[in-house]
Amino acid sequence: MIWDFGRYALCSLRFANLEVFMARKIRVLIAKPGLDGHDRGAKVIARALRDAGMEVIYTGIRQTPEQIASAAIQEDVDVVGLSSLSGAHNNLFPKVVQILKEKKAEDILVFGGGIIPVEDIPALKKAGIREIFQPGASTEDIIQYIRENVKTT
Repeated sequence: MIWDFGRYALCSLRFANLEVFMARKIRVLIAKPGLDGHDRGAKVIARALRDAGMEVIYTGIRQTPEQIASAAIQEDVDVVGLSSLSGAHNNLFPKVVQILKEKKAEDILVFGGGIIPVEDIPALKKAGIREIFQPGASTEDIIQYIRENVKTT
């Protein structure tokens, strides 16, 4: 059977396919700054983002803010996800943002997660951390946040 949608419908279909073809994958760097050696949560997030179609680079544990910022720039990522369970988030997260700004990479979205007290969140956001995901946040919420805040075309 041949379906006749007309010239304009075919043109719209081709344009929609072109947009899908041209849309690039979101590139995300997941990092564990500081001396925190617990990375199960970071690995779960990395895998969920990968399964959602994003390109994910996981730097591993015990990274300095300088290493994280350099890797983000070298890998040309759209997003940096920082995880901290050690309580050093107030020092380490803003330092990553500061270095990215110094290196003219302030367009990289930075979010954080881990054991972060609610009272620390306003200062982190003021320092440039765009969002904080606390324990119990769903991977779907994180995926949706990234997709809504990163342009891919």
